[in-house]
Amino acid sequence: MVSLFENYEQQYSVLTADITAQIGLLTASATKDRRQLISNIEKHVEEAQELLEQMELEAREVDQSKRQRCRTKLDCYRAELKRLTLDYIKSRSVKQGILYDSTEELNDIRISSDQKQRLLDNSERIERTGKKLEEGYRVVVETQEIGNEVLKNLGEQRETIQRSRTRLREADEELNRSGRLMNSMIMRSLQQKVVIYTVCVCFIIAVCLGVYIGIKRR
Repeated sequence: MVSLFENYEQQYSVLTADITAQIGLLTASATKDRRQLISNIEKHVEEAQELLEQMELEAREVDQSKRQRCRTKLDCYRAELKRLTLDYIKSRSVKQGILYDSTEELNDIRISSDQKQRLLDNSERIERTGKKLEEGYRVVVETQEIGNEVLKNLGEQRETIQRSRTRLREADEELNRSGRLMNSMIMRSLQQKVVIYTVCVCFIIAVCLGVYIGIKRR
């Protein structure tokens, strides 16, 4: 299955091939054909720049194993587009040994320096955008790693708290059992004291009755 990045690559290849072909035609074209070729080339260059931006975003979504390869391809594509832009600017410049037949064509040549600067600025803007996206992605990855580490530490602390709770619960149960055992021992001790006191009282009563009966018989 073709990925979205590969689909963008195919579209980019078609665009750059078309740009290359039209630059060749621009170099050898007559005056009446140049305006249409110039318009087509600039339109295709802008579309190629937009494709590179889309490919840059899509490269963030691919697997880690493919990400570096995508970045390497993007660097090559940017360099290729910059080279094509320079080739276009050279072809757009005044051709040696050819006289231009109209004022419009001459005016087009005069403003070529402004268009050259604009195209170069666009190429530099793409490079800066790519670097900013890479820097932003690096910050996101570092933040994600820090977040994962924090979550890991929180998980370990939660396990420690749960173990402490379990130990406290077990200690509380042991204390309850010890309390019930102490209460049982106290009750038994009281019962034994009552029995002993009862036996003593009965013994004293029996002795008193014996003495009383002995005295009365005399």
